[in-house]
Amino acid sequence: MQDELLFNRPLVEKYDRPGPRYTSYPTAPQFHAAFAEDEYRSAAERSNRVAVPKPLSVYVHIPFCKSLCYYCACNKIITHNTERAAEYLQWLKQEIRVQGALFDTTRQMTQLHLGGGTPTYLSNAQLSELMTALDEAFHFAAPEEREFSLEVDPRTVTPEQVYELYTLGFNRLSFGVQDFDHDVQQAVNRVQSEEQVVSLVKAAREAGFESVSVDLIYGLPLQTVASFDTTLTKIIDLQPDRIAAYSYAHLPELFKAQRLIRPEDMPPPERKLELLELTINRLTSAGYVYIGMDHFALPNDELSLARENGTLQRNFQGYSTHADCDMIGLGITSIGKVGDTYSQNVKETAQYQHRLDAGRLPVFRGYRLSDDDRLRRDVINTLMCHGRLEFAAIEAWHNIDFRSYFASALASLEEMADDGLIALRDHEIEVLPSGRLMIRNLAMAFDAYLKPTENRYSRTV
Repeated sequence: MQDELLFNRPLVEKYDRPGPRYTSYPTAPQFHAAFAEDEYRSAAERSNRVAVPKPLSVYVHIPFCKSLCYYCACNKIITHNTERAAEYLQWLKQEIRVQGALFDTTRQMTQLHLGGGTPTYLSNAQLSELMTALDEAFHFAAPEEREFSLEVDPRTVTPEQVYELYTLGFNRLSFGVQDFDHDVQQAVNRVQSEEQVVSLVKAAREAGFESVSVDLIYGLPLQTVASFDTTLTKIIDLQPDRIAAYSYAHLPELFKAQRLIRPEDMPPPERKLELLELTINRLTSAGYVYIGMDHFALPNDELSLARENGTLQRNFQGYSTHADCDMIGLGITSIGKVGDTYSQNVKETAQYQHRLDAGRLPVFRGYRLSDDDRLRRDVINTLMCHGRLEFAAIEAWHNIDFRSYFASALASLEEMADDGLIALRDHEIEVLPSGRLMIRNLAMAFDAYLKPTENRYSRTV
């Protein structure tokens, strides 16, 4: 993939349409209830029997938050009743025991990610309980070989607690900043000071965390180019290893919390593109490498190195260097990927507890990939991670003739080629500098399930 990234406003506007993020293929709308606990257990058994079983990755969903961020579309439970979290942790530990028994103890767990909600809603003592349960159920890889990460709401921890998180075994932190502007923070009900974030980032570095990430959101109410430029300046001064700059999808008809945002505070559509262009220019000028979609990283970060040497991967958390694992989802709504299957847990705590109380896994839907699914997944992942796809490699992996098998997809890509976004050659597809922002549009051409009129997804740019 070429390092250069060009922002072409007319082309960005032309291709900005709803589309999947392709953290999986097929995407979650294809999951179905006919795939449930028995199918998941069978998938785990098959994964143990392959010649070289994959390492394990674990995602844990902590759904609780103490206050509601109006922009949030995540699965969360707003409560000040910390007993609910204590009760949830006990059920979570039970699921960990059941899941751990499904996988051979020789298989190393190389990746762990706690998301939410607010994982730091749990106290450090509760997080210690959780880590102990995971350690007892799974075979942790050596500290230098693992990536154990945690999403942190800066309003919920102190610098002293950050040091404790490191001693619990976490080596990566991701801080949710979104925007430093006070008016924007008030408009979305997430007020936190710059000083809080700065002190926590400093503590993380002093504690020895290998990587510190920051999440930003552009397109929030009351954001201006000038105000977000100030936020970007402050973030660049902090020099986090990775920055995720997400586009805010305002869908109040789907997400109740977003109805609390005043319509008159929302920026006009053209503002989002101005903010995106600003973000790209500021971060790349500051030395950050554009990884893809929303992700930027410093040149010496593992993501940048993986992108450079062709080992970049993708999973449900986005771009990764540990994606080629069997991924176990724990907690309500969690999604897993084991062998040639995807699975998702139930969405309500009552259902979650009921199933575990009955000695069952809380899996309620999933999907087993066909040969065509695996082929298309390889094509989409290759394009999204490497920006170049050589037909011969896919033909060798899947025993097909690429140009014949994907004749309709290639025909649909001629417009992108005419617009200078991609190069369509006899033997390969290459993403050009002007097309790197439209990588999701390119992937959509190979999606066998996508309907042209679907509007359930965020916009592609």
